[in-house]
Amino acid sequence: MYAKGIAGRARGAASYARVGLESDVMSASPHRLIVLLFQGADTAIGTALVHLQDGNVAEKGQAVSKALDIVNNGLLAALDRERGGELAERMGALYEYIARLLLNANLQNDEKGFVEARRLLGELASAWNEIEPGQQHEA
Repeated sequence: MYAKGIAGRARGAASYARVGLESDVMSASPHRLIVLLFQGADTAIGTALVHLQDGNVAEKGQAVSKALDIVNNGLLAALDRERGGELAERMGALYEYIARLLLNANLQNDEKGFVEARRLLGELASAWNEIEPGQQHEA
């Protein structure tokens, strides 16, 4: 009975968090959406690392799939290569490199690959967080 109560509360907390995230996404600016993508990728890679260390192959694969989805269908897809020019091209190449790192780390159970992908995304997220939306910069 005690375990069932905890499980029920955990499901409730997860549902509450999901609703909170959905609300955040629905009301987010484009800048905030990218922040959320970086956070989601970081969480997914962290989860993959935990499952790697615990030997949970299926769960590790699911976490890596989520991270890859965020990188490929979120961050990479959000690049405006037409307006972003060379910077967008370079960021696209970096996201593709990160995706390859994640794939190889998953296939080879390589903790260092996960850590490197997470570090690179963290640096990009940090730079992105320095941008103040709507602020005009003079040359």
